Amino acid sequence: MCPNKRPCITSLVLLLTENFKEIEGLNLAFKDLTNEQKQTIIEHLEELRKSLLISVIAIIIAAVFCFYQSEYILSILMKPLANLNEGLIVTGVTEAFFVKLKLSFIAGFVLAFPIVVISIWRFFKPALYPHERKYVYILFPITLVLFVGGVLFAYYGVLQLILNFFIYIAGENLETLFKVDQYVSFVMAFIIPFGLVFELPVIIFFLSKIGVIHYKTLAENRKYALLTIVVLAAALTPGPDPISQLMMATPMYILYEVSIWVAKFAKPSEERRAAKKKKKKDKTNKPVIKE
Repeated sequence: MCPNKRPCITSLVLLLTENFKEIEGLNLAFKDLTNEQKQTIIEHLEELRKSLLISVIAIIIAAVFCFYQSEYILSILMKPLANLNEGLIVTGVTEAFFVKLKLSFIAGFVLAFPIVVISIWRFFKPALYPHERKYVYILFPITLVLFVGGVLFAYYGVLQLILNFFIYIAGENLETLFKVDQYVSFVMAFIIPFGLVFELPVIIFFLSKIGVIHYKTLAENRKYALLTIVVLAAALTPGPDPISQLMMATPMYILYEVSIWVAKFAKPSEERRAAKKKKKKDKTNKPVIKE
């Protein structure tokens, strides 16, 4: 076993990424390694296989449990529609079964997510330095909270408004009948992007920390950011209506403004040290006024 797991995993990643497109090149690169390096890579691949296997088993078990609770899960998704005195219909023989099966795997993944994270974390943890682990411990809970916050915001604050808008557009001359599979797909495609969009501050923090993005650049390019946000909102929302796009674009821009402050806080350490050194130097060189 490799005493230092970081270079071992680095070698494994480089070996796979540099030669992924050419299997022959991958074989040649593997043959060039020493027996100890080959054994180390095989051991780490085995550990990765175990982590993935545990994750898959956990998801399957959770999905089976959720399948028996699929009626309750479906009732939660239907609540915004039920508040508008609307229901769902089934038009196919197997439609209800496959909808509940899809919901079971989605809910099963959510339920088994802690086990999946712990399994993958156990594999990568030895390869990280202590200061890198610190950022993972801090950022992961924040990432999880932001994602859940985005999903809840979409579910409680936006979804019913969007459904009401579509029902209103249908008018009185048309009877609205929502198919269960289309409704579930619409809800999933609507709330999950909100969760992903709420991760923007974390992404900006990371990019600012490694020096890829500067907060001044973000502040000076607000108009381009606004245009990008409008385009992304149009692409991420499942419907073509401007209301749902506006509902997504508004929190995205607010998060962009928050990200500017996050980026300012997350300036690279070297930049902060240079700023403190300059401030200290200016204070030292400040002329003393004698009375």
